[in-house]
Amino acid sequence: MHIKDYLEKHGKRCDIAESGIGQVKEHRVERDFLSEIPADADCVIVLGGDGTMLQAARSTAYQDIPLIGVNLGTLGYLAEVEKTGVDDALRRLLAGDYETEERMMLFGDACDKHDYALNDIVITRRSAMTTINFDIYVNDLFLCNYHADGIVISTPTGSTGYSMSAGGPIVEPSANMILVTPICPHTLNSRSMVLSADTKIRIVIKEGRAESNQEVVAYFDGSGRIDMNTGDSIVIEKSNKITKIIKLNRVSFLEVLGKKFDK
Repeated sequence: MHIKDYLEKHGKRCDIAESGIGQVKEHRVERDFLSEIPADADCVIVLGGDGTMLQAARSTAYQDIPLIGVNLGTLGYLAEVEKTGVDDALRRLLAGDYETEERMMLFGDACDKHDYALNDIVITRRSAMTTINFDIYVNDLFLCNYHADGIVISTPTGSTGYSMSAGGPIVEPSANMILVTPICPHTLNSRSMVLSADTKIRIVIKEGRAESNQEVVAYFDGSGRIDMNTGDSIVIEKSNKITKIIKLNRVSFLEVLGKKFDK
């Protein structure tokens, strides 16, 4: 691999970790990268698109290691290095010519399991084509009841992902807040909400039609998952973990956004 050869040629060690499937284990969702990331690593170079970057962020949530993404996909907000610019990126990386940006993460706890998310935690139905009936509490105070296809709890980083597709606002990624956006709500007055980053959100799964059991799933960045049923609840709040992303280009978020929208 070119990147490995380049780094080793310049006196650096390069270990390769392959992406795998997350599994629930020991009360938490096992990290997606099955290979151990060395604790003394200077950074993690992520090859793929934004989805791979999200997996890497969850994998390194317990470690203070910055990420830099090489975009092998089509639309990359997190993976800013294009394939044609790899050598220049590696040169600047080795020279320390970069900035590090900190992004907030979410922590979700449900059914004696927990996990982290850089983009979002999405609660959606497991299989049946019916709406989900759930209550939302903010800082232990009842806020509202929703009948919807699901709900997206998002960070500013995730505002350009599923949250935006569901009608949520676009937020500058270095901001500090939590977005709550229902998915296809079955009411006319349901809107996305922007809450303080210090907010604790609790979502309680209610009974379905004719007091039936509702089977839902909480997805963490579309990868990790926790299954829930009627009567279960999930508590979501700002994590004490952060994701550090290496930035090589001093380009504003709005400029990047405009280029992506033109594609």
